[in-house]
Amino acid sequence: MIWSEGAIYNIGFERGLNEWRKCLKKGGYLAVTENTWFTTKRPTEVQKFWHKAYPEIDTISNKIAQMQKAGYIPIATFILPENCWTEYYFPTLVTAQENFLRKYAGNQAAADFIKHEQYVKELYLKYKAYFGYAFYIGKRIE
Repeated sequence: MIWSEGAIYNIGFERGLNEWRKCLKKGGYLAVTENTWFTTKRPTEVQKFWHKAYPEIDTISNKIAQMQKAGYIPIATFILPENCWTEYYFPTLVTAQENFLRKYAGNQAAADFIKHEQYVKELYLKYKAYFGYAFYIGKRIE
């Protein structure tokens, strides 16, 4: 089994599915979270942001189709609850971001990075009906 939460985007969803499939025995499972569109139509602001930040973001049905193309049977898919973001993810960032900015005081790249992360939070809180993380579980069939 391969379990990856919030990390497959580093190499891309489709590439990750194909690369990691090589590491699984037939019948092995892959469980990943992926930033996903929940709707086919979205406000321009959030659409533009994600198109630039992560062009592979897509709808659940398209992500499932990618899994099938890569040789997996989709076993389950579900959207991570809002409280995963609001109670567990965002609150932990506050101290980490403060420490990061202290450590790299005066570094514009560090300040820009934190500004970007704070904008992602703002986008989520404003547009959470349109995007978030979905969990995908697939079984290798070939």
